[in-house]
Amino acid sequence: MDKVMVIGIAGGTGSGKTTITKKLIQHFGEDVSVIHHDNYYKAHHDMSYEERSKLNYDHPDAFDTEMLIDALRELKQGHAVKCPVYDYSIHDRTDKTITVEPARVIIVEGILIFQSPELCRQMDIKIYVDTDADVRILRRIIRDVRDRGRSLDSVINQYLTTVKPMHEQFVEPSKRRADIIIPEGGHNQVAMEMVIERVRAHLEQ
Repeated sequence: MDKVMVIGIAGGTGSGKTTITKKLIQHFGEDVSVIHHDNYYKAHHDMSYEERSKLNYDHPDAFDTEMLIDALRELKQGHAVKCPVYDYSIHDRTDKTITVEPARVIIVEGILIFQSPELCRQMDIKIYVDTDADVRILRRIIRDVRDRGRSLDSVINQYLTTVKPMHEQFVEPSKRRADIIIPEGGHNQVAMEMVIERVRAHLEQ
């Protein structure tokens, strides 16, 4: 089986991780598959909506990272996996799954993926997207209100009480594990060209 390259893309909320991922998919198409750490939020079916809404979703313990690692190993072995689907509007995992097919390049994307040493060991390239905090919060507000059905007050409250302190405690320090730090994410043309060239070289092997 052809060697698989695993690229980890981390960074704070709204930093531009998804922009980099989309650009790599645009360039390499079906040679790229993506696993999102956000899909692996733990299920809390036994809690009420009010209880779930008070949980800290920006702490490493909010994720079932072991389940993601197992899925990544399966993909590297050439097997398709079924990823859980998380519904942000109800703060819980749904009964649905999405199938992720194996590919020559697998991207793992999420704010806290560099927190897990075992997950880092599965990666060939670790990219941290570094973007100013004021830009990130504005992007987060737009995304959560427009795309995730959240109220403006709830987004701001969550940012101040959990997102910002967890970023400072866990996300920012994790960039020490990165191989590459990209300011401004996918809008950094020079950095994107370097990453694209590295992926192209892998695919041509």
